[in-house]
Amino acid sequence: MVDEKSSFERPAWLRLLVADVVVLAALAGVGALFLAQHWGSAPGPVGGLGQHGSALPTTSSTAPTIPPTTTTTTSTLPLPGPGFVAGHVTAVGDSVMLDYQDALETDLPGADVDAAVSRQWSDGEQILEELKASGQLGAEVIVALGTNGPITDSDFDTMMQTLDGASRVVFVNTHVDRPWQDPNNAVLANGAARFPNVVIADWATLAAQNPDWFGSDGTHLPIDGPGADALAALVTSKLTTA
Repeated sequence: MVDEKSSFERPAWLRLLVADVVVLAALAGVGALFLAQHWGSAPGPVGGLGQHGSALPTTSSTAPTIPPTTTTTTSTLPLPGPGFVAGHVTAVGDSVMLDYQDALETDLPGADVDAAVSRQWSDGEQILEELKASGQLGAEVIVALGTNGPITDSDFDTMMQTLDGASRVVFVNTHVDRPWQDPNNAVLANGAARFPNVVIADWATLAAQNPDWFGSDGTHLPIDGPGADALAALVTSKLTTA
């Protein structure tokens, strides 16, 4: 016998209602999956698209390259006056400067070094005057004269008239077995005390502490020897420090 309830036919409106419920349930499941994938519940692929279609960063095991730090030293020297070449170095000296000329030019690339045997103070004055008149005198000047004869305060002042307006003037004092060594060094020290742009490279003290640096005359230095390197470094330090 057939069960009458099982053979009961549902009304059409009931069948449509059941079908709508099934469709809505299916749509709800699809919507939940969509939201999970696109709003952060499910992870996106590495290097693919993330939320709102934005690109996700690709993971890399290589550390980023950091550019080296460049340090720039700003000079504290005053600007030079007329007749001087800013940022340029001029060195004028006697035969002792010849001994350390190579080392000085290495320490001060681009410097103009003019040294000669038996050069007197007055010769240096003339050279500096001519360089200034022709617009070739550096704003930083090195003077290493006094080995070959005595100098006076008046000689110093005359040279400083030419060097008036230089950013810095370095006078290298003397180490020579002659009676004018100490008086000349006193003239240089007194002059440096009177002119704010003048400094002294105290070669006399350093030389006396290192007699093994010198040749047989006790004044000149073997070229490329430790004494030549030390004297060049001493002079250079007076240009690079405030």
